[in-house]
Amino acid sequence: MDMNRHHKVLELDTVLARLAEFCACNDAKECALALEPAQTLAEANALLQETANAHNLLARFGAPGFGGLRSIAGALARSIAGGMLSLRELLDTAAVLGAIRGILNWRDSCANVSTVLDFSALEPNSYLEKRILSVVANEDDLSDNASPTLGDLRRKIRVQESRVRDQLERTIRSGANTKILQEAIITQRGGRYVVPVKAEHRGDFPGLVHDSSASGATIFVEPIAVVEANNEIRLLKGKERAEIDRIILELSAEVASFAQSIRRSYQAAVGLNLIFAKAQYAYKIKASAPELNDEGQTLLKAARHPLLDPDSAVPIDISLGLDFDTLVITGPNTGGKTVALKTLGLLTLMARCGLMLPVRDGSRCAIFAHVFADIGDEQSIAQSLSTFSAHMTNITAILQQADHDALVLVDELGAGTDPIEGAALAQAILQRLHQKGARVAATTHYAELKAYALTTARVQNASCEFDVATLRPTYRLIIGTPGRSNALAISERLGMEREVLDAATALIQQENRQFEDVVDRLEASRRAMEAEQDAARILKEHAAEDREKAAAKRAQMDSLWQREEEQARGAALRIVEQAKRQAQMLLDEIAALRQEKDQNAVELAKRAKSAMKKTMHALAEDTPWRVPTQDEAYTLPRPLVVGDHVLLAQTGTHAEVLTLPDAKGQLTVQAGGAKLRVKLDALRLAGASPQKNTVKNDSTRAQKLDTAGASATDHRVDVRGQTVEECLHTLEYYLDGAMRSGLREFVIVHGKGTGALRLAVKKYLDTLPFVQSQRLGGYGEGGDGVSVVVLK
Repeated sequence: MDMNRHHKVLELDTVLARLAEFCACNDAKECALALEPAQTLAEANALLQETANAHNLLARFGAPGFGGLRSIAGALARSIAGGMLSLRELLDTAAVLGAIRGILNWRDSCANVSTVLDFSALEPNSYLEKRILSVVANEDDLSDNASPTLGDLRRKIRVQESRVRDQLERTIRSGANTKILQEAIITQRGGRYVVPVKAEHRGDFPGLVHDSSASGATIFVEPIAVVEANNEIRLLKGKERAEIDRIILELSAEVASFAQSIRRSYQAAVGLNLIFAKAQYAYKIKASAPELNDEGQTLLKAARHPLLDPDSAVPIDISLGLDFDTLVITGPNTGGKTVALKTLGLLTLMARCGLMLPVRDGSRCAIFAHVFADIGDEQSIAQSLSTFSAHMTNITAILQQADHDALVLVDELGAGTDPIEGAALAQAILQRLHQKGARVAATTHYAELKAYALTTARVQNASCEFDVATLRPTYRLIIGTPGRSNALAISERLGMEREVLDAATALIQQENRQFEDVVDRLEASRRAMEAEQDAARILKEHAAEDREKAAAKRAQMDSLWQREEEQARGAALRIVEQAKRQAQMLLDEIAALRQEKDQNAVELAKRAKSAMKKTMHALAEDTPWRVPTQDEAYTLPRPLVVGDHVLLAQTGTHAEVLTLPDAKGQLTVQAGGAKLRVKLDALRLAGASPQKNTVKNDSTRAQKLDTAGASATDHRVDVRGQTVEECLHTLEYYLDGAMRSGLREFVIVHGKGTGALRLAVKKYLDTLPFVQSQRLGGYGEGGDGVSVVVLK
């Protein structure tokens, strides 16, 4: 059936030809070329939904294999009629069954994804597929395993042929036959083995002559010795041929028994091939699925003509049936008016065929029962029709058929005749189509039609933008603004004489000049508004980027804070558990003390007290009492100098600066009895005005000193009853406070006892560079039970 003339004008046939290139089999190609646009919204929606579904499946799983599909309708019909199929037809049948099986296997691989595509009509037949492939070796012969009888016959034939060849080998190798034979070879004539003999020695070589060469110099003789063997081979081959025919006929009957199932499955596979071809074509033209409606509303965003290169085609926005029903497109020639008309009409037809459209997401497309197009020069010499007459013939037919469910596209309406009459006729045609409720898009150069669009409800102007500076069209469709032909401007750019241009301007009617001036002002306003919109869009994009960056930074900081908080909580939980264990151990020791009630009570009490102090010291050291705060950005109020008292930010420990920072920002500080290498940004100047965190850390530090049993404001520190380790720990904290408070002399009460604490204190003080002197107490000071220390 010939394609609708209007559809052909819009080049639907070319689109369908490109669609057919993606089909794997001839029947699917024919279906693609014969596609007819759907007549109802429901049909079009169903077709488009299938294509969109296949499009998604292609993206996730790739395409199923349709390569094995062959047209076997004739073979199936002949098998049903009892005919014998050829080996090629049997192999094609097996290929179709293999393709059907492959499609179902592909569907099984994506079974967890729902689909509107119908795979239920596909019926695999592994039995028949394997049966054919096990019997038919290739399109010329059957396999030896096709039947036991065939295998036995072929084995006997090979044995007989081997005997004949052995006999003939001996014949041609015989020295007596060297002069008789033309060549020492074995060949066949008429299916019988022969040797070439020189014609003049015919009587010297007994046997049957089967052929001669073209020159007559050589005759092909079957020696008498192999005649019987050749006869046997001939009989065996006859039986082989009969067995082959029997097997093929039997196999053809099996194909006939499954013919209906195979036919249904094949037709379903062809339909699926067409759907996936639509999906592959959609990827080719970078298409998306529009929203369809039957209310005559079309909004195509960034639409491209599918036959243009998608990388170079300028996308256009087209709307019709929303705020207006008639669109009058004006502008210079070669500006893209006709392409805009064809794009609107062709995409409407493609949507009705279930094809995805080269538009941006969010587009809408109306489904019309009729699409009429009068585009191009259709003059006919045979029918004595001029261009104008041909157009009027088409438009007359369109006016008779157009209604509210029609899309009418007219190129250069009213052209080809007197401009005054042509403009009046064009306006009357648009009014009539508007009255009928049809959706209309028409191109024109008539200023009268521009004015008609400005003054008539639900009729809108549009123009194809043209850059006069470069004399090139931009191909953008601007809805809401009438266009200009720009004939005078183009002529001026091309070097036309000024006098000629002035004369032409003077000949233009005053009202036309005023109208064109209005159009110019509208165009200037539109360009300025577009520039402002572009600037606002750029600012909006930058603001959105800044918001995203800020949100990401905040999320990062929240994550860091949460991680630090979790770590602190974990550390606190571990400390609590440790304290519980230590407390339980002390309780156990106290209970043991109560049970013993002997002379060891005092010693046990001392041990319990010592263990408690040790535990509290350990807890004080392990407690993560500083968490990250906003003070991370702390800046030293002045450069550090040697001798400055500083605070280690991470631990709250006070220290003294021993060296200035090196190139890497690291310096040496003295913290108690230890020298440390630290980074400059990890220090806080203790003499500067403290921040909130410094006050907090100093308070915590004082609490630690109180816990250790020594106060920096006292001139006396008592370490009696402590172990050596506990004693040194207490002295470290006391010395830290003494140096911060400026204390120059103090007394360490270590007791006499065994002298272990006295020796440990002396050795420890000897290692400290800021200790000027130390001595045991004199009379009235405590004697050997104390040590008097003087700091530098």
